Amino acid sequence: MQIFKSFKNTYLFQNYSKIYPYVRPYLGRAILAILVTLPLGAMDAVIAWVLKPYMDIVMIEKSAKATSFLPLLIIIFSLAQSSLNYAATYLNTWVGNKITMDLKKDLFKKMMRCDASFFDKTTSGDVMFRFNQDADMACSGLLSNLKLFTTRLFSSISLIFVLIYNSWQLSIIAITVLFGALYPLTKVRKKIKGIMDKTVFSGARVMTHYNEAFSGNRVVSSFNLYEYQSNRFNETLRAVFKLGMNMTKKTGMLTPMMHFVVSIGIAGVIWLGSYLITTNQLTPGGFVSFITALLMLYHPIKSIGTNYTSVQMSFLAIERVFERLNAVPDICSKHNAVKINGIKSGVEFDNVCFEYEKGRPVLQDVSLTVKKGQTVAFVGNSGGGKSTLVNLLPRFYDVKSGAVKIDGQDVRDIDIDSLRDQIAIVFQDNVLFAGTIRDNIMLGKATATQQEIDRAVHNACLDEFIASLPNGLDTEIGERGTKLSGGQKQRVAIARAFLKNAPMVILDEATSALDNKSEEIVQQAIYNLMEDRTVFVIAHRLSTVKNADKIVVIDHGVVQETGTHEELLNKQNSLYASLYNTQIK
Repeated sequence: MQIFKSFKNTYLFQNYSKIYPYVRPYLGRAILAILVTLPLGAMDAVIAWVLKPYMDIVMIEKSAKATSFLPLLIIIFSLAQSSLNYAATYLNTWVGNKITMDLKKDLFKKMMRCDASFFDKTTSGDVMFRFNQDADMACSGLLSNLKLFTTRLFSSISLIFVLIYNSWQLSIIAITVLFGALYPLTKVRKKIKGIMDKTVFSGARVMTHYNEAFSGNRVVSSFNLYEYQSNRFNETLRAVFKLGMNMTKKTGMLTPMMHFVVSIGIAGVIWLGSYLITTNQLTPGGFVSFITALLMLYHPIKSIGTNYTSVQMSFLAIERVFERLNAVPDICSKHNAVKINGIKSGVEFDNVCFEYEKGRPVLQDVSLTVKKGQTVAFVGNSGGGKSTLVNLLPRFYDVKSGAVKIDGQDVRDIDIDSLRDQIAIVFQDNVLFAGTIRDNIMLGKATATQQEIDRAVHNACLDEFIASLPNGLDTEIGERGTKLSGGQKQRVAIARAFLKNAPMVILDEATSALDNKSEEIVQQAIYNLMEDRTVFVIAHRLSTVKNADKIVVIDHGVVQETGTHEELLNKQNSLYASLYNTQIK
């Protein structure tokens, strides 16, 4: 019992126990893959074992009795071993790929639920490593080395039996040297953990460079940043190279050290074996069989350092994967969260304070009431906190103090999916996904009928544009909608919001990046979207918010003024009037 408890606390058991839930659905094939390795490993011993009678009968006694069947026996066993090796490789690859696929599915779901603050602080390269490449390293490395480990284990056990069968005296030397060669492996993990963490970080930076070069290719070209970007990339590669060499310094001596220790064992066996042969305690055939088994046992030991390092890297990858899978987002639904359907009275911002970084407030004591069906516009200088305020409504972030309420219910007490179902958002730079226009519009409602889609297209002022396309709604738009103009992308996003048909709409500077002609068309689509809904508008161009029921001027995170367009224009020393008149001029 004590041995079992000790094993449960081992690093090996803990890592395999973490991944076991992903192995369970494929346990039958996984066990079969392991069972196949049992005879696969044991067959190594057969070749060594048959050499004893072969050498004693043929080479010493000069008899041809064994010449007919022993070589044939070796061929048959080798053929069987090759077949089993193929079966083990196939089964391990099948199980490994299935586990990796399931692990990536869960990691992707986890990534989708990460807080906005996570994406604010994490690079694209880091995301690729954490949620994709770590899963590959964890599964493929661990399972391929599991096959190697089980094969070597049963091969070693079988070969040790052959050693003892031939000579227990020589076996003492051989097994003592074996454990001596394996001892340095116990010290490897502590040496490489810190380096591995740094290597992952540097590898993520390499991926980030590729992503930035891809998404920012026009900026690179227009500013002739080729040399600048290349220098940054080269610097990162130098850091990766330095870490790689550091890893080699820490682990590179394993294989040469094992090779040296193993050579001592072979030398000791030859020295003692020669004595045993001359004193007739061991036959020449037994000695040849022993040496063959010993070399087959020691050969993988010489290179086990590389495999062991690979296993440790897989273990560290497993730790990172499950650290991410077990992480609980800061923003999630409470256990007893309530679900809502629509908005009955309105929205209230009650003494809201917020900060991205501790000690640097972005919003301070913001209080505001918005009635159902009202349109509220937030205006002010850039960086004043307008976007931050509306981002608190769908809980992209949570308040530091105060509360955001819908119908008197704190949004933190509302089921997060239910909350976001009530809100449609049109951003300044809307992300469209690779696929067709229809695919992107139907993101608003996956079960939409053709009639509903046509109505959304009409209200978003897309009719004429769609009619001009040979494939209409089924036109491919490329990654991030690169085949569409800015105005066209905005109208697709508005059509998506129409199809969602949420009672609340957030328009986050939806027209600020458009030219006048495009803005005029998009603005008409926005007016259609705003009808009979509670609307929050963040506006850079103040001419677009004159008809808002309420205009809120925010500066340095504080509400400076509230009123209608006319009220604020006529107010003495009005900040809104100053901003408006500056734009008009």
